[in-house]
Order: sequence, then C-alpha cells, then structure tokens
Amino acid sequence: MNFAKLQGTGNDFIVLDARRLELDWSELAREICHRHFGAGADGLILVVNSNTANLRMRLFNSDGSEAEVSGNGLRCFAKYAIDRQIVSGSNLTVETMSGIRTIEATMSQGKVTHARVNMGKPLFGAEEIPVITDRLKKGRTEVDTMPIIDYPLKIGRRALSLSFVSMGNPHAVSFLLQPVENFPLSVIGPKVESHHIFPERVNFEIARVLNRHKVEARVWERGAGETLSCGSGACAIAVIARIRGFIDDAVVIMLEGGDLDVFWDGTAEVYLSGSVEEVFNGEWLR
Repeated sequence: MNFAKLQGTGNDFIVLDARRLELDWSELAREICHRHFGAGADGLILVVNSNTANLRMRLFNSDGSEAEVSGNGLRCFAKYAIDRQIVSGSNLTVETMSGIRTIEATMSQGKVTHARVNMGKPLFGAEEIPVITDRLKKGRTEVDTMPIIDYPLKIGRRALSLSFVSMGNPHAVSFLLQPVENFPLSVIGPKVESHHIFPERVNFEIARVLNRHKVEARVWERGAGETLSCGSGACAIAVIARIRGFIDDAVVIMLEGGDLDVFWDGTAEVYLSGSVEEVFNGEWLR
C-alpha cells in the first residue's frame, strides 16, 4: 500500500488514496503513525470519494480515534490531491465530518506550496462545542450561543481560565502572561483533554499575545498529544483573542513548527493560511 507523508508547519500526516480501499483505519492509524514502529505522524488522512464535494477527507488521530476536521490536515489533503491530479485546478471543496470546506491553493512549478482554507464559522454554544458547564441553561426552545469566556477550571493546584469554541472540533483556549514555553503542557494537557466537562474530549491551547498582530502558542491535540502546530487550534486562538479585543482581524499565530496566518472579521468565516510540504513517499508492507 503506497502512502505519502506531508506536513504543514510541523503537523505531519500520512496520506492515503483510499477511494478503492477498505481497511480497519483505526488500527492502521495506530500502527502507521507510531514514531518508532511506523512511519511516524500526528494522524492518518484518507482521500475518499464524495457526493457533495470534490472529495471527502477522513482523519484518524495517532491513537486511532476519528477526528471531525483539521486545518493543517486540509492543507496537506489539498496538496496531495492537486499534485497527483486527483482533482483539476488549484481550488477544491472537501467534505468533512463538520461540513464542506473550501481550499484555495498557491502553486509553484506545478506543485502546491501554500493553501488557504475556509474553516467555517466558529460555534460558541456549550452543546455545539460540547462542554458541560454550570451556566444556567436556556429554555427548551432556546439555544445558548453566547461565548463562554474565562471559565474557571482547576487542574490539581493549577487554576486555569478557559474560553471555549468549536472550529468543527472542540477547543479550550487559555491566555497566559508568561512565555508559553514555560507552561507544563505535557502535564496539564492530558488532564484538560480528558476532563469530565468535555464529553468528547477537547483540544487545549495556551497562548500569549505579543501585540495586536502576533500571538505565540502551544497546542495539546485531542488524540495526538502535543504537536508542533494545529490549524484549527490556531483559528480557535485567533477567534477568542478577537472576541476579547486582544488582536485585529488578521493575526499570525506563532507555533513551534512555524507561523500560521488567520483572518476573522468577528462575524463571518475564519480563514487559515500556511505552507505545506510533501516529505516522502513510502510503501506500507504490513
């Protein structure tokens, strides 16, 4: 079985053309994504046929769980599909578990080098994220869509202030005053991810605003652990920062794997832009 490994700002994925394949994808994700016994990746991406878009993307985390969407994954997906001429042109629509996403690719010498993804509108309702809070519930016919900002959560002796948003997948964002490199993410991250208030677990981001155009961040991804970058996480950070008045519409999210550009005007869709690279091709022998 042939595969390719691609990365977007260090967030790496194994990509397969699965239009004519049917396997136990959760098991394969755990095996092929293993850093020592497999090819090594944060997740497994499948290219699948779609009835509503150019193609459909399925995404499995390195622990075998299936995820709704990934901003960096969509950029890798676009490069794989366009470079191999599975689709024609430099734009495509992709069906995901959280809806259809539109991608505009930038080409150089016939290959995709950057991609801009329409990540859709952010969702703020507790049921949309989902998160279980002690905020008073609305009546049966009402839906609470107000953002949940600075929600207190205690992890051991550490008091966190979290803000929640769904970018098609759940996110909890915490803003810090100190550099993000000093935060014990490997200790706190898994406890936040699996906290009982998140029935479907959560992606956890820590961020520090440097100025109105730059934010530094680290991410703990649900099902993958700390990664060098997270596209939907970058969008979540930008959305919460924009709501709180920390930044303008356009911002650079500075992650360990590189910079991601996010644009949100406060009402419409969120746009994510960044570079993408194919690292190598291989053949899975198992």
